[in-house]
Amino acid sequence: MQHFLTTADWSAQAINQLLATASELKANPCQALLRGRSIALLFLNPSLRTRTSFELGMQQLGGLAVVLQPGQDAWGIEFRPGAVMDGDAEEHIAEAAGVLSRYCDLIALRAFPGFKDWQQDREDRLIRTLARYSVVPVINMETIVHPCQELALLMTLRERLGTLQGKRFLLTWTWHPRPLNTAVANSALLAASKFGMDITLLLPDEQYLLDEQFMDLAGRQAAAGGGSLSVTTDIQRAYSGAEAVYAKSWGALPFYGQPEREFELRADYRHFIVDQEKMNLTDNAVFSHCLPLRRNIKATDEVMDADYCAALDEAENRLHVQKALMLELLGVKYQ
Repeated sequence: MQHFLTTADWSAQAINQLLATASELKANPCQALLRGRSIALLFLNPSLRTRTSFELGMQQLGGLAVVLQPGQDAWGIEFRPGAVMDGDAEEHIAEAAGVLSRYCDLIALRAFPGFKDWQQDREDRLIRTLARYSVVPVINMETIVHPCQELALLMTLRERLGTLQGKRFLLTWTWHPRPLNTAVANSALLAASKFGMDITLLLPDEQYLLDEQFMDLAGRQAAAGGGSLSVTTDIQRAYSGAEAVYAKSWGALPFYGQPEREFELRADYRHFIVDQEKMNLTDNAVFSHCLPLRRNIKATDEVMDADYCAALDEAENRLHVQKALMLELLGVKYQ
C-alpha cells in the first residue's frame, strides 16, 4: 500500500505518470472509474480549493467524498501515542483511522503545524501517525508540505513552459501581515528541484531560509536532475532572466511561535511584493501563486490580472492532479 505524504517518497517517473493521467482527465473529466469508492476528507484547518477540488474530483470519478471537521462536526481527535486523554479530544487517531479505513477507500488529512515548536512540527507527526494506523492509502492535503499543490504547480509550469529541465525558476518570499506556514514554499522547492530546474530562492533575510531537511533534499534533487539551487537577497539579481516566478510568504523559523518578534523582522520588507517592475526583469516569465493571495500585498493587481499569471490555471489543475492521484493510489488505470 502506498501513501501520498510527500513527493520525496515518489520518483520523478511516478509523478510524470500522474501528470500524464491528469492531462487526460482534464480533457475528459467525467469518468466513472471510482464508482462505489469513497474518500474521507479530514480538515483540521480551513480550505477552499482543497476541499472543493477533492469533493468534485471524487464525484466526477463516480465516487463519494465524506467531509469531516474534527472538533466541529466530528469528535476531536488525539494524535499522540500513549496520551492520557483528559483534554478536549474524545477519540484517538487509532480508532478514528481504524473506523474510517473500514468505511472508506482513502483518507486525506489537512493539518497545519502548531506554530509553537518547530523541532516537533518539522517531524510531521499528525499525518504520519494517521498513516501508521490507517489500512487504506492516506493523502496529505497540507501539513508542513503541500504535495498536491506541487503536482498542480508542475502541471501548470509544463503547460506554460514545456520541458522544465534547465528552466530558471524563482521562488520569492513576499510580505504578509503575519507569519505563515512554510509548506507551499517547501513543496515548490521540492517540485522544481525534482525536475532539474535552475532554482533561485529569494529571501529578504537569511533567517527566512527554509528548514534544512528541505534545502538539503532540494539541493540533492537539483544536482541529480541536472539543475541547480542558489539563495540570494538581491531582488534584481533574482528576477533577472527568470522564466517562472512563484511567490509565497512564510515565517522565519528562528522566530517560530513568536509572531510579535517575527513581525518586527518583516516590518521593512513590503517591497518584496511582486510587481510589474520586477516582472519586467524576467525572461517573459510566467507568474503563479497557490492562492489565496492578498492583492497589493503579495502581488499587485497588474500582475494578478496579466496574461502571464497562471494562478487560476494552477488552482484548476488541483482538480485534475488529485483525480489522477486517487486513481493511482487505488490501483485503477485510466482507460
